[in-house]
Amino acid sequence: MKKSFSIIALILTFSLIHFNSMAQAKITHIAVYVEDIKRSTDFYSSVFEFEELDEPFKDGLHVWYNIGNNLSMHVIQAPWEPVTINKNNHICFSVPDMEAFILKLNKLNVTFGDWPGNEGEINIRPDGIQQIYIQDPDGYWIEINDEY
Repeated sequence: MKKSFSIIALILTFSLIHFNSMAQAKITHIAVYVEDIKRSTDFYSSVFEFEELDEPFKDGLHVWYNIGNNLSMHVIQAPWEPVTINKNNHICFSVPDMEAFILKLNKLNVTFGDWPGNEGEINIRPDGIQQIYIQDPDGYWIEINDEY
């Protein structure tokens, strides 16, 4: 009896582990829909210096970047249709040195501001994390913080 209980317990444990690993979704990439692939990739390459990944389409309409943490960003050009853009719907990247990043933005003539939209200002969250917001060439909002 004790042996069959151990086998049943082992089967149940394995089943639960397998079920849990199958039930949890994980993020693998984000896709950014753009009007002009060159303009957008120039922006993401110069501002964030992301490593470009090999992409399978080879059609000139896709660029994939390694954005860290085993995640990628797919920049995709498609026939453009106006997009509703809202600051609440943004992506966020963390940088190790906010001051150095702001110097880079200034050098690239990329404007930034705080959450309310005050140009050149930095948000300080209650936990001390600094945040700024920029927009990419298509107007998408990007938060940059120093929660590195």
